[in-house]
Amino acid sequence: MAVAIITGASSGLGREYVNAVVEQYPLIDEFWLISRHKENLKELADEHQNKTIAAISLDLAESTSFEIFEKLLRENEPEIKVLINCAGFGQVVSFFSADKKRQTDMIDLNCRALTHMTRLCLPYMIDDSLVINVSSIASFAPLPRMSVYSATKSYVLAFSKALREELRPRGINVLAACPGVMETNFYDIAYAPEGPSKFLDSLPKILPAEFAESSLRAGRYKKAFYTKGAFYKMYHLIAKIVPHNWLIRFFEL
Repeated sequence: MAVAIITGASSGLGREYVNAVVEQYPLIDEFWLISRHKENLKELADEHQNKTIAAISLDLAESTSFEIFEKLLRENEPEIKVLINCAGFGQVVSFFSADKKRQTDMIDLNCRALTHMTRLCLPYMIDDSLVINVSSIASFAPLPRMSVYSATKSYVLAFSKALREELRPRGINVLAACPGVMETNFYDIAYAPEGPSKFLDSLPKILPAEFAESSLRAGRYKKAFYTKGAFYKMYHLIAKIVPHNWLIRFFEL
């Protein structure tokens, strides 16, 4: 039985990825949804009662979670058709004034957990399967007051591109999904404790459901990279052309 595994599935973009996979992969009957918030996962399961949904409550910032997950894989030997690494968080905060543990936790979740999850799942991935790693437009160029976050998302982008080439002989595609500003609870966390960013709040908003649907479709079409919206596509191009030490001077987050 084909399985889809989605991390960070309890809310926001992760939740919309669940809905998108249900729509675009009708032959997938079993979903392993991973989040710290099990109650939210149960609510999502109630919305898709025709699917088998395993609500797996794990904190991917904790190394012991991967021991538990590896045991689940060994015991069930799933045939993984889709893996979406969506768990992560960011902060808009001056690096020197930021909580030290919060910054290193960001690295752990955004980079280490994504890498560990991918490595554990790959032996169980079947032909013509898909990995989506959620990066960000913050990966295009370093951002002041998002120094750690933009660095972690640059890692995700580079990792995804290289891994895609390694997995090409197996028919496994890896897509780096780079959303812009979305209407989710991401910024409720990101803006604490220093408050909102006028710059980010002025950028075009993207609907999470639309981004999930279109990025998943891009992954199925074997694309390596996806961002949505003319503004963010243009920014991606500019970030390739303009030296980053010039570009970051225009950002006042």
